[in-house]
Amino acid sequence: MIDPRIKLRHLRTFLEVARQKSVIGAANLLHISQPAVTKTIRELEETLGVSLFEREGRRIRITRHGEIFLRHAGMAISAVRQGVDSVTNAYEGEGPPLRIGALPTVSARIMPRAISLFLKESTRSSIKIVTGENSVLLEQLRLGELDLVVGRLAAPERMSGFFFEHLYSEKVVFAVRSGHPLLEAGQDIFARIGDFPVLMPTRGSIIRPFVERFLIANGMPAIATEIETVSDSFGRAFLRASNAVWVISEGVVANDLSDGTLAVLPVDTADTRGPVGLTMRTDTARPPAFEVLLQTIREAAR
Repeated sequence: MIDPRIKLRHLRTFLEVARQKSVIGAANLLHISQPAVTKTIRELEETLGVSLFEREGRRIRITRHGEIFLRHAGMAISAVRQGVDSVTNAYEGEGPPLRIGALPTVSARIMPRAISLFLKESTRSSIKIVTGENSVLLEQLRLGELDLVVGRLAAPERMSGFFFEHLYSEKVVFAVRSGHPLLEAGQDIFARIGDFPVLMPTRGSIIRPFVERFLIANGMPAIATEIETVSDSFGRAFLRASNAVWVISEGVVANDLSDGTLAVLPVDTADTRGPVGLTMRTDTARPPAFEVLLQTIREAAR
């Protein structure tokens, strides 16, 4: 039996503090005072009889009990949200909204065709597509703010409570503008690549470890001028205006390579190949429209 002392506000506050790792940050987003957040968390901890957070310097860290409760609290909020959406959409004659997190590697290559196919199915469900780093999208998926994440398989420690369905494998490429000096025949690419700015995936991204191992294996433990970015629009614009080299998943620049705007350096990057697919929560029900969405993404990825 659910303890009647646990209210929806306790769950919402707990989830926001867990996501922000900050009482102040949670208070700002929830539009309530910091003391109110602290009091709500304390009430929840007293009801559960365990500590959910502990102080770590100026920030707070979720405890082992907090991690356990997080999975169930996220599911509860997600279920309530789905219930409200279902009632509202039934009244308005619409299907349930579907919220997708898409990594840059699939945003341009797969999702446009997948959504086009989905719209032909007339499910009357609205679509929300969010892009960003994998760690951010997975956290939103864990908290029930997304229904699905499409992109590279995350590290094992990040996959607790999730299910991954493999669609295809993809490698990292070294992209440059058409006419780049390193495209000339006879170039020792790894000897000269340090002469140019190099756009690199951020240190928290999935492909960063693949890239670092690849560079070390080819005698490049460090890059002189390194620019970390997750922005594909910046990457494209910067390459067109400079001699920079962009180390990026092939799917992000697939259309640019097809139309000849960008080119790939002749480097064998087979060792950077990794699985791309669908990441879902293991504890979430799938409405019919969601199953249709999954099928259209699978078809678009073929």
